[in-house]
Amino acid sequence: MVLLRKKQSSQELLKKGVLEAGLCTGCGACVSLCPYQVIYHDRTVQLHNCDLEDGKCRAFCPRTDVDLAHLRDCLFDAPDITPEIGSVKGYYFSRAADYQLREISQHGGTVTALMELALTEGLIDSAIVSSRNQDILQNGVRIKNKTDLRKNTGSKFTVSPTVATFNKIVAEDAKKIGVVATPCQALALAKMKLKPQQDDANNIDKLKLVIGLYCGWALSAEKFSKLLIQNKIDLTAITCMDIPAGKNALELHTGNGIKSIPFADVQNCVREACGYCFDSTAEFADISVGFARFGNNWEEMRGWNQLIIRSERGQQLVDLAVAKGVLEIREAPAESLKELKNAAAEKKKSALKNIIRKSGSAKNLLYLDSKDPMVKRYLGENE
Repeated sequence: MVLLRKKQSSQELLKKGVLEAGLCTGCGACVSLCPYQVIYHDRTVQLHNCDLEDGKCRAFCPRTDVDLAHLRDCLFDAPDITPEIGSVKGYYFSRAADYQLREISQHGGTVTALMELALTEGLIDSAIVSSRNQDILQNGVRIKNKTDLRKNTGSKFTVSPTVATFNKIVAEDAKKIGVVATPCQALALAKMKLKPQQDDANNIDKLKLVIGLYCGWALSAEKFSKLLIQNKIDLTAITCMDIPAGKNALELHTGNGIKSIPFADVQNCVREACGYCFDSTAEFADISVGFARFGNNWEEMRGWNQLIIRSERGQQLVDLAVAKGVLEIREAPAESLKELKNAAAEKKKSALKNIIRKSGSAKNLLYLDSKDPMVKRYLGENE
């Protein structure tokens, strides 16, 4: 008698291969799809067992098997693709033309300016951004107007399950959605665009814009909260966070001035999953934005962003922003792009090194495909 072994469900595979393996980024891609997965205090939690073998929870997760080469081919023009930072149609320094917006923004205010324009012009009817509650926990929120959008400027460096909010409102009345996403969140949304599940495949067509944020790591809210308490810093007083060039510390902007914590202490709060991330510039967004570090000109560049245009849709939005006087852009020196590419390449090498250390073999790259040309380019240095 032959006993047939029951195939593991998507939820079981997700739990074993991502949640228990320390790979969960907290992006929220598996949440708001069914009642069984939720975010609780910065953690993704499975409330009940599900026996679906091909569930969306695993299909959309950015830390399950992914063919990055296929995604690049589907979403971007081949001549634009670079090995270090993905598609590049254009690379500039940028900032919001609105001085008041720049004053309340982290750096140049580029992300908020572009999202405001997309809402005003009817390119989107809903913007999904991260919003911090009274401590340092974050959640994705749906924004429909300029005033509310400006209330959520500034970087927080903790995880926001932003894609969970997209999963929720895409099934409601939203028709045209824009999302501000970190690299892992942008990858999850890109995986959805391949429409692996046909029951609601048209929902992803409501996604009209993804603005990506540069990201090197995110902090565990639990560990970081304890660190702040140890340093006698009021959680509720923090308005934004920054890592100035040349200062090996995290600056916390509060109502009582700027507080600094040595980066060596902050490093202990970084989520384990961030060590396995292959992307630091949100390569699967339409536009990617980071702060304009370049050489030693930190103070000069502090009020500017780096802007990468990746898709035709992103190009059209930036062109419109310049034409309407919403965004100021200037050509970035070739040395700046080189610096960015070098930094991104180092992130990829480090991620592969950590992945191989975790899996025990260069033949097992966890969620990455060892045949991907971009992976192979950096894999040789880690074998």
